[in-house]
Amino acid sequence: MSTIEHSLQSSAIAEADPRVWEIVRAEERRQQQTIELIASENHVSRAVLEAVGSVFTNKYAEGYPGKRYYGGCANMDAVEELARQRAKQLFGCDHVNVQPHSGSQANAAVLLAALQPGDTVLSLDLAHGGHLSHGLKVNISGLLYHIVSYGVDRKTEQLDMSEIRRLAREHRPKLIISGASAYPRTIDFDAFSEIAAEVGAEHMADIAHIAGLVATGLHPSPVPTASFVTTTTHKTLRGPRGGMILCKEAWAKKIDSRIFPGTQGGPLMHVIVGKAVAFGEALDAGFKRYQQRILDNARALAEALRRAGNRIVSGGTDTHLMLVDLRPSYPNVSGRDAEGWLEQACIITNKNMIPFDERKPTETSGLRIGTPAATTRGLGVAEMKTTAGWIDDVLRSGGDAAVIERVRGDVHSLCEQFPIP
Repeated sequence: MSTIEHSLQSSAIAEADPRVWEIVRAEERRQQQTIELIASENHVSRAVLEAVGSVFTNKYAEGYPGKRYYGGCANMDAVEELARQRAKQLFGCDHVNVQPHSGSQANAAVLLAALQPGDTVLSLDLAHGGHLSHGLKVNISGLLYHIVSYGVDRKTEQLDMSEIRRLAREHRPKLIISGASAYPRTIDFDAFSEIAAEVGAEHMADIAHIAGLVATGLHPSPVPTASFVTTTTHKTLRGPRGGMILCKEAWAKKIDSRIFPGTQGGPLMHVIVGKAVAFGEALDAGFKRYQQRILDNARALAEALRRAGNRIVSGGTDTHLMLVDLRPSYPNVSGRDAEGWLEQACIITNKNMIPFDERKPTETSGLRIGTPAATTRGLGVAEMKTTAGWIDDVLRSGGDAAVIERVRGDVHSLCEQFPIP
């Protein structure tokens, strides 16, 4: 029996609903047989997986520890308080709300706490690496508030703090948002806080992508200076899918009220159990070593792609992700094409806009690539260099079926050597 087949253990689902179990098996097999390079994804531990599937899914627990609207919540209180205390220890913050169902809902709650409809927000343009919940016109953040966008410098493809300061002085926002979903460089959160203070704004730092790096001191933390810090729990933090808000004590009551009853009802207690487990894992000394390996792998992958002739946006990466500009080496290949061909070869990436992209968001001129999930399954620098060669082979072949088949076989062999824990 192969490693992959061995991991597909029997389940109550198989007896109760064979069709669903068939799909579950197919997905586990897909994950085991592919190299996951989507920067926003990871593989949780078996402990987190078990926690999210626990009996806590049966319980309603509207409210907060000690102040619930349902009976029978003693264990809900205990595990939520444990999650909060562990998060405080990880990030060194005054107050934590672990109930947001997602990063987007965490962001929405902060906006509702800090702003009135129509207030001005200064945030990173989605096309330059920002996030849809930071002001995209069709998102609630763009529907309720006046959004002024900043971008990266055309030459360096990095944030220009002097230009951001100029925009802040001109538009006098009530809230400045830092953080990104596709920006590969270190973010100077203190500089954002200084600009916010200068113009009388609050500063919200979204660390969804880099939370694991921040928690381990491998990226500067915004917690000491930002009024609000939001994050997801499922990217570099390697927890279950969900969100979290860290804030100053002065904002605690208002933030909590904007989550419940402001935007959510009963919390997903089974996910909060998973968060508690993940935060406990992140407090272990080995977690920092894991985060360092993520960085080492990202830099090795970016450099290997660069050496193969690919252009890396901004020249490299300081974090877990990179953006590949496809135009110089493959002018007729869109991000959509590249994503599709690589998926056929069992290398999972996502198409992504690059700064000043001339293609549509549904096509794009770039790929976003990240290393958290690959690092979780044990791949190291040597394997990253090999993977870079496979990526380049597929793209330079223009999606040639024979090349894709060869690479797919090589990927399967590598995945057998490094099964998902």
